[in-house]
Amino acid sequence: MGFMPGTSAPDLRGRTALVAGATRGAGRGIAVQLGAAGATVYVTGRTTRERRSEYDRPETIEETAELVTAAGGTGIAVPTDHLVPEQVRALAGRIDAEQGRLDVLVNDIWGGEKLFAFDTPVWEHDLDDGLRLLRLGVETHAITSHFLLPLLIRRPGGLVVEMTDGTAAYNTAHYRNSYFYDLVKNSVVRMAFVLAHELEPHEGTAVALTPGWLRSEMMLDAFGVTEDNWRDALAAVPHFGISESPAYVGRAVAALAGDADVARRNGASLSSGQLAREYGFTDLDGSRPDCWRYLVEVADADGPADTTGYR
Repeated sequence: MGFMPGTSAPDLRGRTALVAGATRGAGRGIAVQLGAAGATVYVTGRTTRERRSEYDRPETIEETAELVTAAGGTGIAVPTDHLVPEQVRALAGRIDAEQGRLDVLVNDIWGGEKLFAFDTPVWEHDLDDGLRLLRLGVETHAITSHFLLPLLIRRPGGLVVEMTDGTAAYNTAHYRNSYFYDLVKNSVVRMAFVLAHELEPHEGTAVALTPGWLRSEMMLDAFGVTEDNWRDALAAVPHFGISESPAYVGRAVAALAGDADVARRNGASLSSGQLAREYGFTDLDGSRPDCWRYLVEVADADGPADTTGYR
């Protein structure tokens, strides 16, 4: 499963997970790696084989569920718009009826890639797009937690992973793209902190987790490459050398879910690169990219693109 000799791959057989926002990108990578560890994984999103979201992309939640099953788990696709409370209530009811438990909730809902403008002040940013971004990136997470956490806290040891962009330390010191983007990504970090307080009496754990520079389907398309030849983009975007596949952050979530002492991380802000060092897993190519350290020490410092010592 991409774990180094001397370290243990997680065994999640008998565990039930929900990856909310699993159509593509990090959500899909996480769902597949939870499946590779043996979990039953419910995957949600708005794009199905019959209907597409406003992204208008080909990836579907049915494909994600099939990849989970092919990896060794059980994938179950449930079309869900997490802005519609009744749909999320129904999702919680279905998981309860079919499994009677929820051990891991990964909140990866986003949907905002087409809604923010880089380095655009709030008074110039499209207001409708910005408010839609807040709804998709913040409101969906609140709705999902409201309906799913009563199921998760039935048993001690439940884990909530709030997916964001950037660690708390990095985001505190850096402007993140735009007013609305910054608000969303930092709100999600805070959500994990707040949930940690609320889950602790129930022996549950909440963390915020960020991938590094993610080679999502949309990112690969933007650079005109695939996962097989992504290094061809380095001539135009040299710092892309620190990028990582969605499987990498997926292995981070699987490692957290398989850690019997994960409660020690309650409320923490974590990154895939940090957890790779601690748990011993690697990316698909056997490396361990440490994007956030690289950004601070190399890219943000205007250093030459060189990933030596960072992957």
